[in-house]
Amino acid sequence: MDYLAINLLGKFQAFTETWAPRVVAEMNDYQFKVVRLAGEFIWHDHPETDEVFMVLEGVLRIELPDGSVRVTAGEMFVVPKGMRHKPCADAEVKLLLIEPRGVLNTGHEGGTRTAQNDVWI
Repeated sequence: MDYLAINLLGKFQAFTETWAPRVVAEMNDYQFKVVRLAGEFIWHDHPETDEVFMVLEGVLRIELPDGSVRVTAGEMFVVPKGMRHKPCADAEVKLLLIEPRGVLNTGHEGGTRTAQNDVWI
């Protein structure tokens, strides 16, 4: 059997869309998703789960109800379940999201920015 490591930054060559997560691996019921971000997203929350943002390239700002956090390449931030948040990127950011299978990127807010789940690359 061949075992291959996953080159996270290499996966970004397969797509150019922003705010459209792509699944690269699963562990138990969790998915690892790479995503390009640019501009501002929408305020939303995930009532049932925490959400991990791990920045691979760029600088991410996550707006929170009482402030914001700046996350740079090589850093990660965990948004606690139920906390409203709005990811923002002044320039393109490449990141890894870690969240349970089936979690919508827009939480219960829905709308046109809701990504399709389980798009594998």
